[in-house]
Amino acid sequence: MTLVQQRTSGIKWPTSTRGRVLLVAGLAAAVALFLATVPLHRDWFDLGVYYGTVEHWRDSGRIYDYLVPGTHYGFTYPPFAAVCMLPMTLVAWPGAVALSVLGNIAAGLVVLYWCAGALVRRQGWSRWYTFAVAFCLFALLEPVRDTFSFGQVNLLLLALVLTDAWLLSTGRARWAGLGIGLAAAIKLTPAVFIGYLLITRRWRAATTATGVAAAATLLALWVAPDASRVYWTEAMWNTDRVGSLAYVSNQSWQGVLARLSAPDDPSRAVWAIGVVVILAVWARRSTRAAAAGNELAGFALTGLTACLISPVTWVHHLVWVFPALAVLVTAGLDHDRDDPRRRRLLRRAAVIYVVLCSSVVWLWSWDATGIDGFIGSNTYVWISLGLLLTLPVRGVTAEVPTAHPSLQPAGSATMGRCAHDTGSP
Repeated sequence: MTLVQQRTSGIKWPTSTRGRVLLVAGLAAAVALFLATVPLHRDWFDLGVYYGTVEHWRDSGRIYDYLVPGTHYGFTYPPFAAVCMLPMTLVAWPGAVALSVLGNIAAGLVVLYWCAGALVRRQGWSRWYTFAVAFCLFALLEPVRDTFSFGQVNLLLLALVLTDAWLLSTGRARWAGLGIGLAAAIKLTPAVFIGYLLITRRWRAATTATGVAAAATLLALWVAPDASRVYWTEAMWNTDRVGSLAYVSNQSWQGVLARLSAPDDPSRAVWAIGVVVILAVWARRSTRAAAAGNELAGFALTGLTACLISPVTWVHHLVWVFPALAVLVTAGLDHDRDDPRRRRLLRRAAVIYVVLCSSVVWLWSWDATGIDGFIGSNTYVWISLGLLLTLPVRGVTAEVPTAHPSLQPAGSATMGRCAHDTGSP
């Protein structure tokens, strides 16, 4: 990339290794300082739930009997998740925090690589420099920084699921389904991706994912039969363990309805109708993405759908929106520099990024009434809906055969540049 090409809005970006190291170090220090002092730090609350649960279990307590002292919050994941977290009992609390942070850093790097690796190669950018800068920007997203400060598992699950997207898009479909199956056994939401595999007719991958999820669930049943019975018959249905549906952090379709109807319960019929419509749009658009060879777009649309149809989608769950943001940036950069669609797509991605960094929904955390409350308190829901409806599904340069043969349009080639899609359903 020439020096002229690296000029943006009058800014001269460093081209030497020393200059780039200094820029990355300065940016990383600024981001770290912000993350350490940001008022919305969550003090690893969810990690505390996990840690307290497995210690309670180790001491012969029951998994779903544990509640954080002074609260009604307890373990809400399937028993297999608790089995996976048992190694935390081998370390003290500071060690658990360190492992959580390191695990999320590793998962974040994997997510960035799966989402942007092909783009970086096509653009000919310096890999270490691009990913270092991208990770700093990635860490500023509210869902990402909340995942870190809560000690959540969202990024780990996203990395598992996107590993399957990478396998499918690079001709390694033989192993696809393992990541989705494990993620679905740890937390129910990623099971939506099994639906994606089914509607795009990836029968082998869907079977693998279902089999892995079932095997993991059966393993948990063998290790903790009583906990498995309690979860699948009681705890799974107890929404009080999760929190209020109307809480502003719930950025799902159900959350919109709950805030509109508060203090009454939202209409189940209206929620169900909305879910059916969302699923119909998702099925149509994700199959188009798979047919066009844009596997990442198909997975991104599925992640958006999971956030929208889940009864509870806390802000930190919205890491599933990041692949859609990556698709938007990729579609923009794949256009020629003088193409107005490039500027339009990149401008849109920049606006979404800024909003997702802003924590804007918390302005209505105490009062979500009125028109401003309806619009502002559901900002992230509108972003998810907008991306579901308009995300470009063909903005990709395929490097290998990516779509299942039965999904290839008549007369289309399996290699080469796919036509750009402006995002219409």
